[in-house]
Amino acid sequence: MTEDDLDRLLDKLTLRAKVRLLSGASTWRTAAEPAVGLRELVMSDGPAGVRGESWDERRTALLLPSASALGATWDDDLVERLGTLLAAEARRKGVDVVLAPNLNLHRSPLGGRHFECFSEDPELTGRIGAALIRGIQAQGVAAAAKHYVANDSETERLTVDVRVGERALREVYLAPFETAVAAGVMAVMAGYNAVNGRTMTASPLLSDPLRSEWGFDGVVISDWGAVRTTLDTARAGLDLAMPGPDSVWGEALTRAVEDGGVPESTVDYKVRHLLRLAAHVGALGGSADHDSDHHGSDDRDPDERDRDERQRHAPTGVRSRDARAQLRRAAAAGAVLLANRGVLPLGRELRTLAVIGTYAARTRSQGGGSAGVFPRHEVSVLEGLRALLRGRAEVVHVPGPAPDEPARALGVDLCEDPRSSRPGVLLRVLDSSGAELYAEHRGSARQLEPPLVPGAHTVEIRARLRPLVTGHWTLGIAGFGRLWLSLDEHVLVDDEFTRQTDDPALVHVNPPVHNAVAQLTAGQDVLLVARRELAPGTGRATIVSALPPHPDVLRSITAAARAAGSADAAVVVVGTPEHSESEGYDRSGLALGDAQDALVRAVAAANPRTVAVVNSGGPVELPWRDEVGALLLAWFPGQEGGAGLADVLLGRAEPGGRLPTTWPVALSDAPISCTQPVRGGLDYDEGLHTGYRAWLRRHRTPAYWFGHGLGYTNWVYEELTGPREVAAGQPFTVHVRVRNTGSRTGREVVQVYLVRAGVEVEYPHRWLAGYTAVRARPGETVTASVYVPARALRHWSIGDRAWRTEPGPCQVLAGCSAGNLPLALGVEVRVSG
Repeated sequence: MTEDDLDRLLDKLTLRAKVRLLSGASTWRTAAEPAVGLRELVMSDGPAGVRGESWDERRTALLLPSASALGATWDDDLVERLGTLLAAEARRKGVDVVLAPNLNLHRSPLGGRHFECFSEDPELTGRIGAALIRGIQAQGVAAAAKHYVANDSETERLTVDVRVGERALREVYLAPFETAVAAGVMAVMAGYNAVNGRTMTASPLLSDPLRSEWGFDGVVISDWGAVRTTLDTARAGLDLAMPGPDSVWGEALTRAVEDGGVPESTVDYKVRHLLRLAAHVGALGGSADHDSDHHGSDDRDPDERDRDERQRHAPTGVRSRDARAQLRRAAAAGAVLLANRGVLPLGRELRTLAVIGTYAARTRSQGGGSAGVFPRHEVSVLEGLRALLRGRAEVVHVPGPAPDEPARALGVDLCEDPRSSRPGVLLRVLDSSGAELYAEHRGSARQLEPPLVPGAHTVEIRARLRPLVTGHWTLGIAGFGRLWLSLDEHVLVDDEFTRQTDDPALVHVNPPVHNAVAQLTAGQDVLLVARRELAPGTGRATIVSALPPHPDVLRSITAAARAAGSADAAVVVVGTPEHSESEGYDRSGLALGDAQDALVRAVAAANPRTVAVVNSGGPVELPWRDEVGALLLAWFPGQEGGAGLADVLLGRAEPGGRLPTTWPVALSDAPISCTQPVRGGLDYDEGLHTGYRAWLRRHRTPAYWFGHGLGYTNWVYEELTGPREVAAGQPFTVHVRVRNTGSRTGREVVQVYLVRAGVEVEYPHRWLAGYTAVRARPGETVTASVYVPARALRHWSIGDRAWRTEPGPCQVLAGCSAGNLPLALGVEVRVSG
């Protein structure tokens, strides 16, 4: 679309019509404007799957491995293909803008959304993020890079002022966004936080460097509810205030323009960006690929809508079987083999396999918060192993001690709808007198968006609970406002719970749980009824949960050890509970807990052929890491994770992952861990020295370095060659010869780092400059050509307020991790003139 085309469209719009386009029309949609042929744009969360517009367990979505798992692949091509998969899902669901990728960094291992970000390194984050963007946008869907910028932790995230130096801001935190813009990203989301005293939705960073230096011409979207003032945000580079329909822009912005407080040309500038985005996704001038009635109200059953959407968009979609295979390969590609003492892969001689742990049978596939989706199915590690070993070996599962986690929402496994007797719950909406206005069967008691019908006063969830064990059960109701919970007409909770947060993730997705304890008997059904009143400002999320009594820890561990000792090999799966890795709050520690640590130790002591599988989105402490036969990091591996991990464990696939983040032995070892603001501010005192750079600067050795990961073969790094002189501002390529000395074909991620010693400007001890992967057969020698972009040598000059490249010596290092770089090459950087 040309500038003349945009001029003609703008001439058709009144001021009020233009301003109306700059705020959301609803939670997930922008306003339509018939005068220019503009339909609504639909947005959806999307880092690991495209949920669509509603939190409805019946509207399923493909679930990818977490972003930390994608970062661990170090595989741009694979991630680009996964982006294409997200785009197909978006088109199936009628979504125009996928709110992904998240380009914030793993600054602290305590970051609550660690799982939703790619890595600790700006180069790796930028490359993987750009790959996902290319995949999404090649299919006529827009990607939105978020959260611009330095939104790297969750504590006080709505108000925290991140205080970061100009060089670190440019070279570390803005760098992945610059790469995203170079990849053509169509939207950027401004975060809740402030940077150096200016809230991001009103920050000058939205104009410079985003538009003036990088040339970004897409739409800058606010995070949901991040626009809290009118004039300063309207004068800044923000284009779209989400969500709607209530907005602090709207009429206030119209009056500001009429009064001269905001130039109308500023409004026109914002509308141009929105129209350009609309043209890209086919939402302008009647060119939409989506049927117009698809974006109107639709009261059909969600399963019916999903079927119709799949049929409507079949030419751009992906067959379910192909998608599942792709996700299975991705889970294996991101799995990181941290240690292997000759145990993996498990051989064909296996006759009995003990699979231990709660997370083996209920593998956590995704992190918590707004990024959550409802997969049609999920494959656990136990299911994946049983499927591959059926007819070959006996698989024995022992759950071990229960992990320390909150009660899960009631689902089809524990209860039934008392009206229909179908597995699940009865959801009702009542008026102020208690009369039923609406009722339907649902599969889950986690109802984040119960229907709002005229006269709605109370949301009620009824379930006939079927206890599987006798003992003290913890029953809970989550939400704000007036809450009531009864068990067989005995009131357990009846109180008013005031909302004490403005964080939308806590109000609408993860509200606090209010528990009561009741004695239940196995086989004796009980009626559980939960009600919450709908009141302004309290949201409407209603969640009913149940937690069975925990088995005796010592007996559980003893049973697990006994099973492991009787098997040919053991796989023990440990992980993080849902409340520890989620949007809205940071983690308080990295320990898995005494019970899980004791479980691993007991199983490893009983069977030397023990594989420990870690099911977490970010670093955890592994005090037993030297006691197990092998250690495999699964991350949150997505819906097909159990199948992909089984492929790795049994040798059908090589573990393809390399760490995207340095893992400490203990939290106390981590050079950077604080996420707690002091008097509203969070100081990034470490400057450029983040992640592995900080470890090197402080001369500390972690448990596992950034870039570390083993395959099923061995490699020798033989030679590094390249130019002896490079010109400032020009890229160059180095060549790394490696040899596969093992007995199996494998893949190696060859990493190149730079060192600038003996020069005037301060640099990190070393930093990642490029990487590529090679494959080789046993005994074969291959050469990896690693491209080093010009940006790898530049630094931001605070005095000149410009990029500069310092002349002088540079050392190029090559190897398999930030801590294992056996090859070196001296290079002289020349600056002309």
